[in-house]
Amino acid sequence: MSVRGAAAWAMGGQYLAFAIQFVSSVVISRLFLAPAEVGLFSIALAAAMMVAILQDFGLTRYVAGLLDLDADEIARCSSVAVAFSWAIGIAIALGAPALAAFYGQPGLAPILWAIALSYLFSAFAIVPSALLSREMAFSRLFVVNVGAATVQAIVAIGLAMAGYSALALAWAMVAAAAMKALLTQAMRPALPLPPRFDGLSAVLRFGSQSSYLFVIGAIGSRSADLIVGKFLSLAATGIYTRSTGLATQLRALVSGAIGSVLYPALARLKRQGESLAEPYLRIVACFTATTWPAMAGLAIGAEPLVGALFGPRWLGVVPILQLIAIGEMLFEALPLQMEIPILHGEMRRLTRRNLVDTAASISLLIAGALISVEMAAASRIAYGAIWFLIYLHFVCGLIGLSLRRLVPVYAKSLAATAAAVMPLLVAAYLLPDYSRCGLATLAGLAGLGALFWLAALWLLRHPLHGEIVDILAGLRLRRQSRLA
Repeated sequence: MSVRGAAAWAMGGQYLAFAIQFVSSVVISRLFLAPAEVGLFSIALAAAMMVAILQDFGLTRYVAGLLDLDADEIARCSSVAVAFSWAIGIAIALGAPALAAFYGQPGLAPILWAIALSYLFSAFAIVPSALLSREMAFSRLFVVNVGAATVQAIVAIGLAMAGYSALALAWAMVAAAAMKALLTQAMRPALPLPPRFDGLSAVLRFGSQSSYLFVIGAIGSRSADLIVGKFLSLAATGIYTRSTGLATQLRALVSGAIGSVLYPALARLKRQGESLAEPYLRIVACFTATTWPAMAGLAIGAEPLVGALFGPRWLGVVPILQLIAIGEMLFEALPLQMEIPILHGEMRRLTRRNLVDTAASISLLIAGALISVEMAAASRIAYGAIWFLIYLHFVCGLIGLSLRRLVPVYAKSLAATAAAVMPLLVAAYLLPDYSRCGLATLAGLAGLGALFWLAALWLLRHPLHGEIVDILAGLRLRRQSRLA
């Protein structure tokens, strides 16, 4: 499958799974769960994810980067995946009482026990998913992701309706993990039968380096709910979580699916000995030209959007969401900042920068949380600027990309962003009841902004415009070939 074809399938799966999860979160938040209940689950999930970063053990990237992959190596990777995932599930279950006591919230323990159970199932999806990604079989991954998201939404809404409170979200994770394991194993079987633990030196060496690196990153990226939950209230945690969730979900919707395709694609180019400078420049252009307008539009439309979707009890999300969205724009300015060094074998240099990155994230977040939830959100903007400076020279130096070549790309993407949000911005200043705009009005303004955005891409000769034209031309040729 071509990179563009894989991206189309990945984006389709990402969009549909996002829509399912988004509708589920709106229904649950508006009808069943209060901010404090969402906050309780968020603390449990953040704690579990801090441990679960070890689950993959770098296997996805290890499988993608191998020149040769035989049945024995697949069996070894599958055995490692099951061993680590089950160990993580047990560790989460054993640590549940201590975390509940630390936060003074007995309800955390049963939520963590349910989350722990999900890792017993997810162990069997890691290697099959990595193999499908390596083979660019994103049409099959489409079925996996949409199927898991559907099951998760049905279980979450059903149990929330039945009065299970935050536990509904935890049991939904278990159901989704079981479904994902069933689907991936059906499409690309990779069961560790019998288990293989011989010849693991290469797997363990790569995994230990990769896991150490990603554990450091997880401490910075996944500790936010834990920090906010400790220094502020459960309600504040729920509001912060809902804000970050909206921003990160939209960011994943716009660029996450493409990112899942790019790593194996770049790995293939690297194996072929080709330069990554030109492909990466186009990646930066596409990421910034899509995610920057989305995040800017989310910040401008936050108040009417939150009011229409979640209702008045969630209006505290608005100022937090605006700050988080602005911060997210900085993180999209330098995509694949972890993957590029890994492809070049620069794990040690990347780890050193990751340590500085994590220290900045935690210290700024704690400083903000000691004041208010608004300041905690504002700290993400300062952290985003530091993060960008930490990785800019490093990533560009590895692929031989001049920093001067990035400036025109950023300028064009900023101009396209300004064009895209112009209708929303004008409405926010001129409409007296803008804060009470319905979803239909917001959709109309966003649609008009999309037209302005496309026109700006064409006028600016933005690289993304060429990608869109090529995709449409490919679809047209495919349709003509089918008709013929």
